[in-house]
Amino acid sequence: MAAAGAGRLRRAASALLLRSPRLPARELSAPARLYHKKVVDHYENPRNVGSLDKTSKNVGTGLVGAPACGDVMKLQIQVDEKGKIVDARFKTFGCGSAIASSSLATEWVKGKTVEEALTIKNTDIAKELCLPPVKLHCSRKEGMRSRLNASMEVY
Repeated sequence: MAAAGAGRLRRAASALLLRSPRLPARELSAPARLYHKKVVDHYENPRNVGSLDKTSKNVGTGLVGAPACGDVMKLQIQVDEKGKIVDARFKTFGCGSAIASSSLATEWVKGKTVEEALTIKNTDIAKELCLPPVKLHCSRKEGMRSRLNASMEVY
């Protein structure tokens, strides 16, 4: 009787996973994928996590979401009087790839002008982190562009 109950729970859990919008059914049947060590490093040791003083006149805040997987990302940049990004912070609610992409992006934008930072492409981030094609949306160019543009609207 206990074995039958356990089997029923496994089937119910599998059915719930198959309906989950965050985990497409096609990924359930695929072989397990391991994240590249660069993704793991940025996920386990994220750089520049946190917030800047949003009331400061030289701090801009951008917030975007990725409807494809439910990720939400906030990026804040601090710009000096010469137009250089002197600090960047992020908070991301999402998968390991999204967190790693946000962490790497904050490292890359520091020291650049906003215009230079806007030239960073999602493919650049994905290539550096060795993201598989199924995770390319986690480093979306429009996400980075949206976050930086939104940050500058406040600035």
